[in-house]
Amino acid sequence: MTGRRGRSGKRRWAVMDLHIHTPASTDFQETDVSYLDVLRRCEARGLDLAAFTDHNSIAGYGKMLEENQQYELLESLGRLAPEEAQKLAEYRRLRQRILLLPGFEFTATFGFHILGIFPPMTSVREVEHLLLNLRVPGEALDSGSSNVGATSDVLSAYRLINEAGGLAIAAHANSSNGVAMRGFNFGGQTKIAYTQDANLHALEVTDLDARGHSRTAAFFNGTKPEYPRRMHCIQGSDAHRLRTDPANKKNLGVGDRATEVAVDEISFEALRELFSSNDFARTRPHWPAAEEAFDFIRQAQEEGPSINQAFHDSMAQRGGKLYAVIADICALANTHGGTLYIGLDADPAKAPAGVPNPESAVRALEKEIRSRISPPVECQVDTQKTRGKTVLRVLVPHGDDPPYAVDDNKVYVRDEAETELAVRDEIVQLVRRTAGPPVMRVPEPEPALPATTETPAVAAGSVGPPRTGVEVVEVEERDGVRYYTMRDLRNGNVVKNVTQASARRLWHYAITEFDRLPAELGQAAVSWQRDAGILKEQHRGTRKRYDLAQRQAGKVRVFFGVTEDGLHGEWRRLVGAEAE
Repeated sequence: MTGRRGRSGKRRWAVMDLHIHTPASTDFQETDVSYLDVLRRCEARGLDLAAFTDHNSIAGYGKMLEENQQYELLESLGRLAPEEAQKLAEYRRLRQRILLLPGFEFTATFGFHILGIFPPMTSVREVEHLLLNLRVPGEALDSGSSNVGATSDVLSAYRLINEAGGLAIAAHANSSNGVAMRGFNFGGQTKIAYTQDANLHALEVTDLDARGHSRTAAFFNGTKPEYPRRMHCIQGSDAHRLRTDPANKKNLGVGDRATEVAVDEISFEALRELFSSNDFARTRPHWPAAEEAFDFIRQAQEEGPSINQAFHDSMAQRGGKLYAVIADICALANTHGGTLYIGLDADPAKAPAGVPNPESAVRALEKEIRSRISPPVECQVDTQKTRGKTVLRVLVPHGDDPPYAVDDNKVYVRDEAETELAVRDEIVQLVRRTAGPPVMRVPEPEPALPATTETPAVAAGSVGPPRTGVEVVEVEERDGVRYYTMRDLRNGNVVKNVTQASARRLWHYAITEFDRLPAELGQAAVSWQRDAGILKEQHRGTRKRYDLAQRQAGKVRVFFGVTEDGLHGEWRRLVGAEAE
């Protein structure tokens, strides 16, 4: 079976658990459990898609197939006993009801766990050959052990799984043996590479249904400069037993932590298409009555405006609201892409206003995008329901032919949560992006930190600058006018010849504050911790913004308008934020 369409032929929500162990894993916790029992439990938990993912092995999936083939052989010979005929019929029914995918949980170098999920027609021999290429010892292919000695590294595993036609998913990424390395006092470039690699299809997390900015999906939502690729996040049970352990509720059973995915059909191909799309509302945690309980629009509103997310209460012509929508779309395409909501205020305390005549509004907006933004940008405009209202959602891609302009000559970019007209140097950067492959900024490396329970102070040179906000690099006065050189801390771009009059919002703020700085930034002006300190802290709703200072080589650098997304390493400790 390669796939099944929903009855209506339209996109439907399907329930999946892509992380299920079987008795073929050495740490499976229940005896006298058959592979048929595991499938029965999948059905009982309402799963539409499931994957058998034993440790460094496809033995469980293979033994299930062998058992089916033996029954089918006996059936063809007319020697099938009644009990065997009943089991064969049950297998056939369940495998028609559930799309079961072959897979494994691979233990990479240093113990990181990676799921490899494959199309249903993939043979056991093909997957075993891949495991051998991943340097799993041949004698360990049937053992189902998580300890298999020195194997391939994480990035090689992603690449080989992808090249073999599979889905590479980082297993329990935010937990033990997870590539996100949450709670580690080191990681830096390694963590970025392990969670942003082009061959990685998704992150499996254990807190998909959590709220707030501390959940893993919020960390990998594309707003952090060093993590610009927004990641699809799913959850899986990692079941080593049929049902939840009554003595330990965290020891889950089959389907106890599942994901719902919106797909056109229940197939491996539909799953791959989902993970390659920029629609991040097509995955959600599964629980009873999920459609009423989980509202991704409300969640987006709670997260608020950002470099890749914007809100408009309407798109009326009057008051320039429609133009503001078009400018935002242009800016998102020129920056990192993102999502725009119409009929929804950015303030989560405000109920959605909705959009009147939503279908005609979709057509009108699509026409405006086609006629006013050049070159063409392929946006997806659709309608979504939230709290009884219909709002418009616009999915904007990261454009591959910048600079994009409104009405032929107005180039907009996204400056954190604001849309602004691009200046000359930024337009030059956009042109260079078209001329060559995209370049992801590599942040200054973070050193490994000592294991300690105390909060260390920031030492000179121990950490690079924050990764959001701006820095005034240089000031030059010509004919009585002061010209400033600004550095964008998110991408490292330097913009020259900025004046107080021409500066946009954040730059204007930074220039104003810079000109007010005293000649010496002493303890009265800065709350220093050794060589770094807080100059100012501002609150905007639930978000905070900082002006920070750092002493380096006898000089003081000041960073204005640093958001929480730009804090890393010791900067987070300085402001009292949670460790990443």
